[in-house]
Amino acid sequence: MSDTLTLAAETRDQVGKGASRSLRREGRVPAVIYGRNQAAASIHLEEKALVKALMTGHFFTSVIMVDGQRTLAKDVAFHPVTDRPLHVDFLRIGEHETVTVAVPVVFTDEDESGVKQGGVLNVTRHEIELVVDAANIPTEVSVSLKGLAIGDSIHISDVKLPKGAEPAIDDRDFAIATIVPPTVPTAADEAADAEAQAEGSEEA
Repeated sequence: MSDTLTLAAETRDQVGKGASRSLRREGRVPAVIYGRNQAAASIHLEEKALVKALMTGHFFTSVIMVDGQRTLAKDVAFHPVTDRPLHVDFLRIGEHETVTVAVPVVFTDEDESGVKQGGVLNVTRHEIELVVDAANIPTEVSVSLKGLAIGDSIHISDVKLPKGAEPAIDDRDFAIATIVPPTVPTAADEAADAEAQAEGSEEA
């Protein structure tokens, strides 16, 4: 289970692009807290503290106490060039509220699977959306590849989920990953490579 994170916040007196830019120049990040049939609260956070929380690796699977309110982070907007956080959305939750969270998948025991024989692990879902108690949000879902051969697939029914967790998608047995054969160059690929090399030699 993830640890609870805490972020200090201050109320935003002004909203809008101009006010947000001004806050960012001061090392603050605009944010909003919404949900639980309450009015949305416009706040701002210290950028350094937010970045530190983001660097934990489980920002989106942790209960975050913001301005004394229990929340989950739902979205973070980043600058397309600098990757600095520009805005954060937080959702208010109750202590034992049932929530839907995207939890990262971690694969283990590759050396005891078809991957060791040259297979390639083709991951179709790097995260699984789980319905869990807000007080018991797992940081990850561990999936063992032990005993799986090339051509085998892993479906959600094959995964042992943390206690109390259920998949948000419950109408089908969706695949999470497949061990696929290694890519072998065909005769056409080799001919194309040889032609390209010949053309390069002629130009030289």
